[in-house]
Amino acid sequence: MADNVYPPDYQTAIGQVRSLIPDVELLEDPADLSAEPDYIFDDATLQAYLALARDNVYRAAAIAVNTLATSEALILKVLKSDDRQTDGAKLGDSLGRRAAWLDKQADAEDDEVYGGFDIVPYDARPEHWEYR
Repeated sequence: MADNVYPPDYQTAIGQVRSLIPDVELLEDPADLSAEPDYIFDDATLQAYLALARDNVYRAAAIAVNTLATSEALILKVLKSDDRQTDGAKLGDSLGRRAAWLDKQADAEDDEVYGGFDIVPYDARPEHWEYR
């Protein structure tokens, strides 16, 4: 997939991560139908999150949403002016809950993939071998 193609190719891991996160910046002029929205995360960043998540799409999305939550909470804080108000802490908390849900989905996916066997300690000393 070429960098930052809009709309994303949802058959790719990067496109699937994009489908799970709030990743599109609002257009300055929503009436301009020829304009393509900008992504918050570029493809290289999402690829790095996928690498950190061992290619688990849900876990990579959780990393992205946690990153966004931290950024929004730090940038917005609580601001009031005239008739407008922002609350970065509330937005960060909401995004944090979304990231927790994504992590839970990733755990469920890991259980499906890795849940079929248990790892048990092995003692290589012959005196501990059991013969049947």
